Amino acid sequence: MIKISIPGREDLRLNHLVLDMNGTLTTDGQLIEGVRERLSLLKEKSNIYLLTADTFGTGAQVARNLGIEMFTVSHDNGAIDKANFISALNPPGAAAIGNGNNDLDMFKEARLSIAVIGREGCCTAALVKADIVVNHINDALDLLMNPLRLIATLRR
Repeated sequence: MIKISIPGREDLRLNHLVLDMNGTLTTDGQLIEGVRERLSLLKEKSNIYLLTADTFGTGAQVARNLGIEMFTVSHDNGAIDKANFISALNPPGAAAIGNGNNDLDMFKEARLSIAVIGREGCCTAALVKADIVVNHINDALDLLMNPLRLIATLRR
C-alpha cells in the first residue's frame, strides 16, 4: 500500500494502481521507455492493472512485458467499464492514470487521479477532472514513488 498524508486532506491509502494504456503508457501502442522499470518498483507497493480498449491490438503484449494483468474494456462503454472496475476493487483505494474521455468516470471513482498529456495529447475534460496533471507517464509514476511531491501539489 502507498500511504500519503496530505495536510488539510484525508490520508490517501492506495492499494491499487489502475492504468489506461493508449496515450498513457504507450504511444501508438508501443510502451514508453522507462515505464517498465518504474512499474516494477511500484508492484512491490500496490496491485497494478492495465485497462484498455486495445485500439492498436498490443495490450496483451504490453501487459506481458510489464508483468501485470490486462482487462479489455468496451470500445463503446469503456468509461463505465473502467469506473466499475475501480468500484469493485477490494480493498478499496486506487490511483488512476489516464488521458482520455473514457477515463473521466474512472477518475471520479479513484482516490487519486492523474492525467497525462503525453505525445497523444489529453482530453480537456480529463484535465479538469484529474487531481494532478503531468506531461509524461514517467512523471506520474515518479509521483507515486516519491509521495512528498504529491504533498506539495495537493496540500490545502
